[in-house]
Amino acid sequence: MPTIQYGTTSIDYCHYIEDRKDVRVSVDLINGVEVYTPEHLEQTKLDEILKKKARWISEKLEALDEVKAVTQPKEMVSGEKLPYLGRNYRIKIYKDSVQSASLKLKQGRFVAIVPDYWTQEMIQQQLDQHFKTWYREHGLKKMLDRKHHYESLLGVESRSFQLRTQHKRWGTCTPNGDIYINWRLAMAPVHVIDYVIVHELAHLIVAEHNDQFWKIVKSTLPDYEASKEWLRVHGTELHTID
Repeated sequence: MPTIQYGTTSIDYCHYIEDRKDVRVSVDLINGVEVYTPEHLEQTKLDEILKKKARWISEKLEALDEVKAVTQPKEMVSGEKLPYLGRNYRIKIYKDSVQSASLKLKQGRFVAIVPDYWTQEMIQQQLDQHFKTWYREHGLKKMLDRKHHYESLLGVESRSFQLRTQHKRWGTCTPNGDIYINWRLAMAPVHVIDYVIVHELAHLIVAEHNDQFWKIVKSTLPDYEASKEWLRVHGTELHTID
């Protein structure tokens, strides 16, 4: 992935070539940094343009971090709720004479068993990590099923498919056909997961976000705009576990 250098900071961006006359740079929580350029723009000219915009891009990214930071972290206490596939489940925590913590989704709630000598601070730190692992494992199984379904519909196949921590993006499709999905999407409704997966699979057919690209997405998911809007409105709510 190409980068923009701002001081000592390297900023990743996605580069899309379109039938256009100008250069457009966008920064948002859903898509990260995107750069749209005319077909025959030389890289040296693009680097010059991005160098001038680097400060603005950095400030926009910092503003997104501030938006994410105002989201109240979940407290790992009995009665707290955490979402999975768009539905909220209460947490029930039991202390017992065990050596390590365990976490299961059982009978409509998250059940955690923790060592009886753990302080609340230890419970908070350890269950944060356990939930991350749980979401990655169970989310991957669900998303692989959805990926296979839509690959069959679109007649494409990704080279690899992984869940990752992506602070500024919900999904990424590399030029080599590798797809990376933000693990936090395991908390979102299935129709939102479908949108992000179809979005990235569509890039295996059309690299840039042009009319042809969006026609592919719409023909696969006629109501994709509702899912896109859900992410815009509720995306920061998926950042409640550090």
